[in-house]
Parts: sequence; structure tokens; C-alpha cells
Amino acid sequence: MKLKHKKITDKIISAFYEVYNELGFGFLESVYETALFIVLKGHGLSVERQKKINVYFRGQVIGEFKADLIINQKVIVEIKAVKSFAPEHEAQILNYLKSTNIEVGLLVNFGPKFMFKRFVFDNSRKEISVNSRNSVANKK
Repeated sequence: MKLKHKKITDKIISAFYEVYNELGFGFLESVYETALFIVLKGHGLSVERQKKINVYFRGQVIGEFKADLIINQKVIVEIKAVKSFAPEHEAQILNYLKSTNIEVGLLVNFGPKFMFKRFVFDNSRKEISVNSRNSVANKK
């Protein structure tokens, strides 16, 4: 089975391990975000931090969020530093994927037990129309 954007996600997961092995756990999410940003840029990836993403309903902006990291405009990375993932963490990354044209998301945890979870939400399955959805590539 071929994974969507596997080369990019492999680099992100490798960078995640690099950061975790060097820093361990116990820092704020913002510290891990900055460290992961540095490592990913060092791997030659295009990385955007705290990228504003609008949420649309019937063609109107009804909310916004900031994605921790967007890699190569293909993968959203949501960073946590918690004991374990909670259902709301998974819902958060899925909602980010629903609200954008991005189809792959990684939820990474820098808690006592490092873990990551990969999410794929194909654009063809998204209920939000393509014309109403925020295009990360075109909006700043």
C-alpha cells in the first residue's frame, strides 16, 4: 500500500525523533514547534509556522485556526506535549484537514511516551466545497 506524501511524512517523523531524542519531554509545545521547525528546514523542507487557516460555511468565513506547522503545503503537523492523545486532539487535526485542501496530517506528541498518528482525509471525501474551502497555497 502506497501512503500519500510518504517521503514528506517520513522526513517529518525522522525530524520528530531527532527533536525528542535531543530535548526529551517536559517542555511547552511552542518549544517543540520551534525545534521541529529548525530540523525540518534543515532537511530542506518548506515549513510554515502558525499558519492562519479560515473555516468556511456556505461561502462565508465563520472561524479560523492556526496550524502548528504546514510542510511543503502538503502535510499539517499538530504538536502536543501531553500524557497521551485525547479524542479532541484527533478531532482537531481532522477538522484542520476538512477545512483545507491538505489531505495528510500528523499528530505528534512530545509527552512522556513519544507517539505520532497519521491522518488522511482525501479531498474527494470532504463535504466543504472546493470553491469555499481555504486554499492554503493562495491565502496568507
